[in-house]
Amino acid sequence: MAVDIDTIKRLKELTGVGLTDAKKALEEASGDFDKALAEMRKKGLTKAEKRGEKEAREGMIGTYNHDGRIGVLVEVNCETDFVARGEIFAGLVKDVAMHIAAASPQFVSINEVPAEEQEKAKAEFIEKATADGKPADMVEKIVEGQLKKYFAERCLLDQPFVKNPDITVGDHVKQQAALMNENVVVRRFTRLALGEVA
Repeated sequence: MAVDIDTIKRLKELTGVGLTDAKKALEEASGDFDKALAEMRKKGLTKAEKRGEKEAREGMIGTYNHDGRIGVLVEVNCETDFVARGEIFAGLVKDVAMHIAAASPQFVSINEVPAEEQEKAKAEFIEKATADGKPADMVEKIVEGQLKKYFAERCLLDQPFVKNPDITVGDHVKQQAALMNENVVVRRFTRLALGEVA
């Protein structure tokens, strides 16, 4: 089936693969963009994911100040100093800092959430589901969905990106990493709000 060039280019930009690979993936998915992207991810064809194994120790510490009331410091790493000094990388760091100011995440990713906090939330959701009279065989599935949603709201990379809520911050980072052809890692952040007590 014929796939239009704009869709091919979009998939190419998002994944960092060549036009031929992008076209082939779309043809195999009968023109379904999301299906083609999911298949490429399954096969590990996206360059950003391949590069994820490379060490990212360069980068920058970005700042964002909102009306002198909210301040953010964020460390974003990449592989090379050359990329760290580029416009795309600087724009990404600014976007991430601005998102942190707006959405107030607590953690970079689920991997940072202490095990005891995860267990505590799980116990609370199990207790609530049981109290609500949910069938015992369904409780685990219900709780799993609730936990995923609960921590997605608190983890930076899983939050809907403020400038484009159709994608997560993690997706935005991957897209930009593919454009730069580098592994990019959001390492850590600090958010201060005026008058907020820790």
